[in-house]
Amino acid sequence: MDFPSKRRRSRSLHAILLFCLLFPIGLSFAEEASHDGDSPKFPGCDHPYNLVKVKNWANGVEGETFSGITARFGAFLPKEEKNSNILTAVLSNPLNGCSPSSSKLSGSIATVVRGGCDFTTKAEIAQSEGAAALLVINDEEELAEMGCEKGSSAQDISIPVVLIPKSGGQYLNKSIVDGQKVELLFYAPVRPPVDFSVIFLWIMAVGTVVCASVWSEIATSEETNERYNELSPKETANASAFKDDTEKEVIDINVKSAIVFVITASTFSVATLLLHVKLGMHNCITTVILRLCRNCGRKKLNLPLFGETSLFSLFVLICCVVFAIVWAINRQASYSWAGQDILGICLMITVLQVARLPNIKVATVLLCCAFVYDIFWVFLSPIIFHQSVMIVVARGDNSGGETIPMLLRIPRFADEWGGYDMIGFGDILFPGLLVSFAFRYDKANKKGVANGYFLWLTIGYGVGLFLTYIGLYLMDGHGQPALLYLVPCTLGLCVLLGLVRGELKHLWNYGSEDASSRDSPGLA
Repeated sequence: MDFPSKRRRSRSLHAILLFCLLFPIGLSFAEEASHDGDSPKFPGCDHPYNLVKVKNWANGVEGETFSGITARFGAFLPKEEKNSNILTAVLSNPLNGCSPSSSKLSGSIATVVRGGCDFTTKAEIAQSEGAAALLVINDEEELAEMGCEKGSSAQDISIPVVLIPKSGGQYLNKSIVDGQKVELLFYAPVRPPVDFSVIFLWIMAVGTVVCASVWSEIATSEETNERYNELSPKETANASAFKDDTEKEVIDINVKSAIVFVITASTFSVATLLLHVKLGMHNCITTVILRLCRNCGRKKLNLPLFGETSLFSLFVLICCVVFAIVWAINRQASYSWAGQDILGICLMITVLQVARLPNIKVATVLLCCAFVYDIFWVFLSPIIFHQSVMIVVARGDNSGGETIPMLLRIPRFADEWGGYDMIGFGDILFPGLLVSFAFRYDKANKKGVANGYFLWLTIGYGVGLFLTYIGLYLMDGHGQPALLYLVPCTLGLCVLLGLVRGELKHLWNYGSEDASSRDSPGLA
């Protein structure tokens, strides 16, 4: 039986499954603090919907800050807290605010509940009674768009109108009913399209690609050669044959599998991802430590079902599983992004060791397919599904349960709204395959730093990411398909360099040329 062939087929299937799971996550974006909405526009009713921070105090004690949303009409809110005024909240009577209130609203924030009449009517009545602002309590937890009907007098409304979720309204309502003096402050800070946290995200992405490309150099150790030298001649012969086939647990992606990656993307379970996350972290840790301490892996023990196992490897595996479990339990915590990034980076480094591109021909098929796929699902899927499927998948949104977000993220440190800057695994893995190929090609052909391809493709990848964030800024924070910028800056640059240097044909058929040479009759 041809065990090496079976192992190669198994590794091919393994890599295809893993890439199909990770592929659809090619995206960089920031959530919006302002949008134009779907409700109709009329003169005086054409404002964008802005997110609002609602700070509150009960008897002078500050409570939790709520998030609200402005109306299509009314006065604009200040962008900074220092430019806003603290006003007393008063419940309208009747509570729906659809008729003149028996409560004194002058100089206060009139607080009403949704329903009974349209939003403009509530605002007109509150304004006519001297209210300085109107606060609408929604009947659901979601933030609703407050539009206006054609022919309404929305243009005459000069007070700000804000809506908050049901839970926030119930809290304020209870405090007022209990006789506490409730004071509110509204302001609508602008979310910067690009936060300086993108610098750290850029470093993580480029660092992951470079580290994965040179990982074979990091993993190279004299320990393997010493261990083979310690064997008897007969054992050495058998071990050498096995070593040739298993020394590099990699598979070459061909044109067919590259297309399969695109067609079958996103069809595999999150459980598969969690398994590979643990294995990825285990692989990275053991590789680095065994490189530094060659004697760590010598102690063995026999385990049922597993056979002979390195004690060190088992210990690291247990630690990785514990780490992954602790992260999963605390995945909603504010600090969970750090654990997610560690697991994600380890996974991607491992993936880029398992699969590799043999030449530029396969790279062109794979990256061009990914390029089209990425653009379609980010820009065109909202027309079909009313929201970007790529953004939903990347964030981990799932109405029927919970999924694992397959991305690297880092907090937006300078953003009052908080949130994260993110980059999908696909934006690192697919260009990373090409950069890794460039490193192997330069090494095999004894190319220097300047006349090789690795350095220039790494620079191209970094520039592509930079252009992604420029696009993010110009598009006011709307989600961007990063491969739109990364593919031209990596694959395009590689093809251009190859063309200028007269090496494009060699790059295009690199793997197949070597294969045909090995298979030619009369050659050893």
